[in-house]
Amino acid sequence: MASRFQNLRPGVLILALAISVFIWAVAQGTSSVIQSFDVEVELVGVEDGLVITDQSSDEINVRLRGSRASLRNLNTDQLKYRVDADGGKPGVAVYEVDVETIDHPTGTQFVGYSPSRLKVRFEKRGRKAVGVRAEIEGVPAPGFHVAGVEIQPEKVWLEGARSQVMRLNEVATESIDIAGLAASAQREVRLVLGGGTVWAEDNKPVQVEVRIEPDPVPDPVPDLEDQDLGDPRLAEPA
Repeated sequence: MASRFQNLRPGVLILALAISVFIWAVAQGTSSVIQSFDVEVELVGVEDGLVITDQSSDEINVRLRGSRASLRNLNTDQLKYRVDADGGKPGVAVYEVDVETIDHPTGTQFVGYSPSRLKVRFEKRGRKAVGVRAEIEGVPAPGFHVAGVEIQPEKVWLEGARSQVMRLNEVATESIDIAGLAASAQREVRLVLGGGTVWAEDNKPVQVEVRIEPDPVPDPVPDLEDQDLGDPRLAEPA
C-alpha cells in the first residue's frame, strides 16, 4: 500500500487534498442549522395624543433555519419587528405577531417564535406646569447654615400619561450634596422623573444656587458682677 502512494506525484496528492477540503467546505456551507435570537419590538404610527404606558414584551424571540452560509453574515442587532399602531385608542390593544415581516436572508425560514401576540396599553397624553424642588443633602461646615435656595427655572412643563402627569404638583432635582461647604454653591442638575411615561418638555438641566452664610454671632451676655446695682439701702420698701 505504501508503495502505491510513493509512486504518486506530489502534485496529485496536493490536488486530491484540495478537492477534499473543497467538498468539506461545501458540505458545511449547505448543511441546515437553526439559529435563535431576539428581535426588538418597535411601535410606529402612535397617535400624537396617546402615550404607551405598558407593553407585554419588548422583544420577539425567533428561530430561523437556513444554511450556515446564509446565516453567517446575519446581523441580528439591526433587526426590528415593527408594529403599526396607527389608529390606536386609549385602552389595551392586541397585535398578532407576523414574523415574516422581519427581514431575513433568502433561503431561510422561520420555524418558531414567541410570543405569538403583543398587548399594548395606550393612555391619553397630558400636560401640566409644576414647581421644581431642590433635593439638598448634608449640612454645611460648622459655623455655617443654608440661608436660601434659588432655582432657575422655578417651574417646568411636564408631559406624558395624563393620569400620572395630573397628580404631580412638583418635581425634585438630583441630590445636591452640601456637606462641609463654607460658601455658596451653584449646581447644574437634572430632574428626577422616575418612569418613562412622564417627561419634561424641555430636557435641559436646571440651575440651583444654594446660599451658605456664617451663623450669626450672638450678642454678648452682660456680666452682672460688673454692673453697679446702687445702694441697696436706697431701694424703696416693698
